[in-house]
Amino acid sequence: MIQGLNILIVDGNSYMRKITRTMLMNLGAKSVIEATDGISALEMIRTNDPDVMLLDWDMPVLSGMEVMRIVRSPGVFPRPNLPIIMLTSHARRSTVMEAMHAGAHEFLVKPTSTKALYDRLTSIVMNPRPMVHLGDAYVPQPRKLPTALEAELVD
Repeated sequence: MIQGLNILIVDGNSYMRKITRTMLMNLGAKSVIEATDGISALEMIRTNDPDVMLLDWDMPVLSGMEVMRIVRSPGVFPRPNLPIIMLTSHARRSTVMEAMHAGAHEFLVKPTSTKALYDRLTSIVMNPRPMVHLGDAYVPQPRKLPTALEAELVD
């Protein structure tokens, strides 16, 4: 499943890019490209047409959130539906919520494990969620709650 993906890693830290690349290669990825900042990430998306982007929160030039807001601009940016996994060392709930409201498909806290990365990639590929407009945001369709849990919340 991962072998056929063209994966873009965007991280200002060369050591973290190397670790992430190594994890992806160990999972069988054949096509991994890298960008060191937000501007080069946008260019790589335009020229290399990745299937998934692993995006760091803290980067030079444009932050991960700024890159995501640009990418999630239908009619302005050519790939607004690109699946994005946000990578960050910020583990606060507010950070996770901000990333999800900006359009992240998945969220991983650094340092992450190969299994966690595999699980997020599998989720994106095996259970793709269509992009929808929620207010001003263009985001992956929210996950549906299991029917039993939904019933408990309504009662």
